Amino acid sequence: MDDMVPVLQVGSPAPAFSGQAVVGSEFEALSFDGGTLTIGDKKITGKYTVLFFYPLDFTFVCPTEIIAFNDKLADFEKAGANVIGVSIDSHFSHLAWKNTPRNEGGLGALDFPLLSDMSKQTSYDYGVLLEGGMAARGVFIIDEEGILQSYTVNNLGVGRNVDEVVRLIEGFKFVAKHGEVCPANWTPGADTMKPDPEGSKDYFKKQ
Repeated sequence: MDDMVPVLQVGSPAPAFSGQAVVGSEFEALSFDGGTLTIGDKKITGKYTVLFFYPLDFTFVCPTEIIAFNDKLADFEKAGANVIGVSIDSHFSHLAWKNTPRNEGGLGALDFPLLSDMSKQTSYDYGVLLEGGMAARGVFIIDEEGILQSYTVNNLGVGRNVDEVVRLIEGFKFVAKHGEVCPANWTPGADTMKPDPEGSKDYFKKQ
């Protein structure tokens, strides 16, 4: 790793990543490259990937976010997306946190992988590695071809809105399928617009 922070651009390929992850109650090798997610011997293609970074295990805001992602997992699955959480902790620490009850600050049962980034390479490649050595709260939405569609990065003190991540996936998939674009505050089923001067007037006439 050099001193230059990588520059990520939406519409460009997302960086590949790999490492040891906790999947259920087991340790599995996990990797992602070009839209293909590999967990152990299983290869998953044709789905979006949501990669979210959090600062550290056994902290305070982080479990609320991780549990919120887990609670919305059915919505992510319906939208055709995998979810992966990652921090700089070891996979051993991830497992210990999962084995801690929620009423004691732990995660309890979790249905998506937690990736270990002890080398900090993935945090660095995604531009979220902070000077203190932990990752900021980054969320990266990657489409089925491995193209980065969206990313947001929060500083440490404020957690994220998981519903917004689902909404963005639904929006990007709608645009890819229908060729129309989604205006501000769009939700599935709401009006969209044609991306040209004349076609867009149909949308504005309804407002």
